[in-house]
Amino acid sequence: MSETTTPGVWPCLSYTDTDAARAFLTGVLGFTETLVVPSEDGSAIVHAEMRRPEGGGIMFGSAMSASDLPAPAGIQWLFVETADPDAVHRRAVEAGAKVLREPYDTDYGARNVSLADPEGNVWTVGTYQGS
Repeated sequence: MSETTTPGVWPCLSYTDTDAARAFLTGVLGFTETLVVPSEDGSAIVHAEMRRPEGGGIMFGSAMSASDLPAPAGIQWLFVETADPDAVHRRAVEAGAKVLREPYDTDYGARNVSLADPEGNVWTVGTYQGS
């Protein structure tokens, strides 16, 4: 492995409505786009990469695009670390996103909020940094 390469995990999601996913991921969760590849007709996103200023990244694309692997849209559960889950909650409410669980404190010292993206994937956003 190159010394300049930082290993990481990139969850990859598949969406039926990539425009709605893009709006949720950037507007509510605070991801920034680093690469967006539209379909030939511009009706969907074939591949996108996004990063969060606080760290981490994801990839996503259209469930309808041709791929080496079948990737049907389906419900996933993801955790995103953030210093301010209450701010994410406020953005979610302002955007009309579905809040699954209002901000709450855990018995292990974290503060979380749980949201659903436009296709039902569950995003828990909180202060837990892992062990």
